[in-house]
Amino acid sequence: MELTLPRRLVEFQQPAAEGWLAGLPELVEEVLGRWELTVERVVAPGGRHSMAVLVTDAEGRRAALKISAPDRPAAVEEAALRRWQGLGAVRVLRCAPEAGALLLERLHGETSLRALPEAKAMLEALSVARRLWVEPGAGHPFPSVAEHTARQAELGRQAAPLAGPEAAGLLAEALDLRDSLVSGAQEEGVLLHGDFRQGAVLASDAERAPWLAVGPEPLVGERAFDLARLVRDRLHDLVASPGAAAITRRRVAQLAEAVDVPADRLRAWALYRAVLSGVLSLAAGRRAEGEMLLEFATWL
Repeated sequence: MELTLPRRLVEFQQPAAEGWLAGLPELVEEVLGRWELTVERVVAPGGRHSMAVLVTDAEGRRAALKISAPDRPAAVEEAALRRWQGLGAVRVLRCAPEAGALLLERLHGETSLRALPEAKAMLEALSVARRLWVEPGAGHPFPSVAEHTARQAELGRQAAPLAGPEAAGLLAEALDLRDSLVSGAQEEGVLLHGDFRQGAVLASDAERAPWLAVGPEPLVGERAFDLARLVRDRLHDLVASPGAAAITRRRVAQLAEAVDVPADRLRAWALYRAVLSGVLSLAAGRRAEGEMLLEFATWL
């Protein structure tokens, strides 16, 4: 069958990845042949940095083939998934790092925690997160939160002129906040998902757990950093709610209490991550998304 690139991948890829994107159909076909996989369908609308294809192997077992962009090393994701050993996260079956390819157990990609009522979804998300926060292990390949956010900060500075003067001012404040968070970190680092949110936790038929995390961007650092993305989950619904600012602050307090992290650090990381994402969205021309993220940041 002809492999059509998913819409979100095409829309959000950066110019530096154009060569990879152009050769992606051929790369997927090569991996399919190498591992003797039969295609069922391409997952749509897909991710922003990877392509997922539902497949069956030579023995008829269902799986998902994921091919990631060059800036998302498959070997690092594989290392995290193997460290978790299926406890809280999807299991990896095979990996071809040079192709950015991972063969993963099949989950219900159409059903994430967002299908649940908000309160129930948050409880399930925290249950999954607790399983993921383990020791990273000796000689691990995972970058630290400090290293990761330093690279992010540089991207933010480059994007600031395109985002407008008001966004640039918010970014400067957020980067100062990031510096104080990194220098003042006291919690011993654990393995983090890195992009933990309700949409990254999918329904599973596995006997070990009904919900499993996918798509990690693994880091080592404090748990508050992982929770920070969860703070702004279902942002469209939040923006439309009366008293959105109060709801947001209450969510911070509830999440911090639930896993015993300092509420001020969770609030600060949530603010930093929202501002950075907002600036990058504005610079990329996604104005509605960027403005919504910056508005959220003001509630914190």
